Amino acid sequence: VGCDRSKNLVDICGEKNFQAFVCDALLVPIRSGSCDACISIAVIHHFSTAERRLATIRELARLLRPGGTALIYVWAMEQEYKNQKSKYLKEKNGSKDKKEEINTSTAQRLLSDQMPDSSSQDSACSDRLLDDSKDEGCDAKPVADSRLPVHTNRTSFHSQDLLVPWHLKGGPKKKGENVDTVLFPAVSKELQELSPVFHRYYHVFRAGELEAACRSLDCVRVQKSYYDQGNWCVVLEKL
Repeated sequence: VGCDRSKNLVDICGEKNFQAFVCDALLVPIRSGSCDACISIAVIHHFSTAERRLATIRELARLLRPGGTALIYVWAMEQEYKNQKSKYLKEKNGSKDKKEEINTSTAQRLLSDQMPDSSSQDSACSDRLLDDSKDEGCDAKPVADSRLPVHTNRTSFHSQDLLVPWHLKGGPKKKGENVDTVLFPAVSKELQELSPVFHRYYHVFRAGELEAACRSLDCVRVQKSYYDQGNWCVVLEKL
């Protein structure tokens, strides 16, 4: 059973006779302890605070039965690891005919999770993120520049919290069109001039950050923690 925040992606699953529903990763409408295994690929790095990221891991653990396992993938800040560049860095801007994929190794295709209407929503969310400091109350300290940096695709990260440009290709999705041909990261100057751009929030994880968050929960045990093509990954077991 799959779930996603994007109704358009869930509808595509339905067309393919897969079981999927729309939900929020912070509140999954599935009974506690009812899953043998859970997979969270390229989701948690979109939550804008450490508290929300931890709450998402806790919610994932809640779904597992005792002895059940979960696999988590998040985007790594370290795109060069043990003197090896990730696939994300290696795949520099190619020809316009080449299908571009954003980083996430084994489950890369699962990351293409935006459609035209949700992109506008993500852009609005990004704008709200920029104004967060204004809503912290009278005790909030003034910030010289609270704007998030905009990432240059296929380059190393210089900040953990950033906006990644996504370019809308060719207007609304046509029936039967594959989802990952509709939206993809920036590829060429010509495309940048022709396509609407939406900025999507990411928190890229440093080495040990995801594992530390998981170990802070008493209800799970970290079975395995590893690096995979520009991602930090953890396998959890429910106690």
